Amino acid sequence: MAKMRTVDVAVAILEKEGATEAFGLPGAAINPFYSAMRAHGGIRHTLARHVEGASHMADGYSRAAAGNIGICIGTSGPAGTDMITGLYAAWADSIPMLCITGQAPVAKLHKEDFQAVDIQTIAAPVSKMAMTILEPAQVPGAFQKAFQLMRSGRPGPVLLDLPIDVQLAEIEFDPETYEPLQVQRPRATRKQAEKALDMLTASKRPLIVAGGGIINADASDQLVELAELLNVPVVPTLMGWGTIPDSHRLMAGMVGLQTSHRYGNESFLASDFVIGIGNRWANRHTGGLDKYTAGRTFVHVDIEGTQIGRVFAPDFGIVSDAGAAIEAILDVARERDARGELPDYSAWAEECFARRGSLQRKTHFDNVPIKPQRVYEEMNRSFGEDVTYVSTIGLSQIAGAQMLHVFGPRRWINAAQAGPLGWTAPAALGVVRGKPGETVVALSGDYDFQFMLEELAVGAQFQLPYIHVVVNNSYLGLIRQAQRGFEMDFHVSLAFDNVNSPETNGYGVDHIKVAEGLGCKAIRVEDPNDLSAAFDKARALMSEYHVPVVVEVILERVTNISMGTELDNVNEFEPLAERRADAPTALVSLAD
Repeated sequence: MAKMRTVDVAVAILEKEGATEAFGLPGAAINPFYSAMRAHGGIRHTLARHVEGASHMADGYSRAAAGNIGICIGTSGPAGTDMITGLYAAWADSIPMLCITGQAPVAKLHKEDFQAVDIQTIAAPVSKMAMTILEPAQVPGAFQKAFQLMRSGRPGPVLLDLPIDVQLAEIEFDPETYEPLQVQRPRATRKQAEKALDMLTASKRPLIVAGGGIINADASDQLVELAELLNVPVVPTLMGWGTIPDSHRLMAGMVGLQTSHRYGNESFLASDFVIGIGNRWANRHTGGLDKYTAGRTFVHVDIEGTQIGRVFAPDFGIVSDAGAAIEAILDVARERDARGELPDYSAWAEECFARRGSLQRKTHFDNVPIKPQRVYEEMNRSFGEDVTYVSTIGLSQIAGAQMLHVFGPRRWINAAQAGPLGWTAPAALGVVRGKPGETVVALSGDYDFQFMLEELAVGAQFQLPYIHVVVNNSYLGLIRQAQRGFEMDFHVSLAFDNVNSPETNGYGVDHIKVAEGLGCKAIRVEDPNDLSAAFDKARALMSEYHVPVVVEVILERVTNISMGTELDNVNEFEPLAERRADAPTALVSLAD
């Protein structure tokens, strides 16, 4: 045992728990913690430009690889409140992230001291635990419990608030005897697995809905094995995209009102049984529940018991870690397959596969200004299968999810439920930290990009290279499209004549100059035939300078992207692709 400052104890615990990647900004009330990081040396820190940006970096780092827990650090008062959007994004998508804030001295908390805000209460609704640690001796247990909670059940973020006098106090602690608490995850039983498989095999046209819980459980390979053994098509949710590669014959397409495929919706509507694993039945996936559930039997597997029946009552629910449930069902399925007892779903699987050849959206347009569909076609060509995409919200993300292709887990990283504008750039920097040496490509509309532009300087300072594709129509595109229902186009245009950059041709902000002023490289593209060369040049610049490279694509001002009110009522605003016999495997491009 030895006397140690509580902040030295906390940093030692972070290293013991394997959480060694931090993003933040120092300040007076958190400087003791920074002094411990400096003395200990086991935590790498990236200096953000805004605390919300730091929280999104930590979030992106956590999403980048299995087992990652990013740390966000800030001082007292507004630093903590700046973290709330980041906490919400991580909490909504079940992402573990640790936020650490400084705080006024314990004796000053009730005296309206400078920057003494009750961050514990503010953060509680968007975290698994929020705690202001009032006693120094509680520090080891609080950090130990935080890691157990972040990893147990449905993952999520935690905030720990450290008054400055608590940080400076000394306690007895022996780092050599510290052990993480046991992680608690429910597991499906044999009987539950047998019943789920009985219900599936009693159907004629079953589907598996693969949610983000499968990625959290690092169980994508097992999901593909189960689908192949049963010969049952898979519908990934937006958070589960990549659990089965887009090129796989059993990938039936995404379902929903926005981030969906025509063939995915059609196959879902033709199904008679659905087993959802690690998914939430999000409203933009389901649309109206009467339409979604009619004529189908449902099994729902979720790690959090309160999620079962939260949106609608399934015919059978299983509270289980997604990976454990898949493994249990696989065990039963393997035994039945060995005895020749599994039904033959090859005709149904082929029917779903064939839809991919006839129900495609057109992507090949030669228009100037550029139509967004062409951008995603060229991104597929240029970046291939090994790319990791990062995006958050807006028409850019919706169209990207309809037209890009993802070939593995954690290769589509998206703040799905919260969708905070500005998330993309800082999250991409966190992803680069979590996937060193890999190709990371962010996708933003101009409005999302403008929200947290300052974080590009972080990528330049710390040499965190990635490509940021900005599709610029100088509009709040998704809101403009939504305003059509009110017959208005009100305060959604970002266009103006930039007196300092007439080359922007009335589109307003000169993203090239801004990006270059922040230490990055930037390219503007105005002709669709230049997209491929621009992406190649971006790769070369990224490799040479080791900084973010912005590729701004000037789009036509108004493009309406496919979406609707029900699975059978999605409005296709643009011409559709003609049928192509090779479309199921030729995923890169579809042209009339």
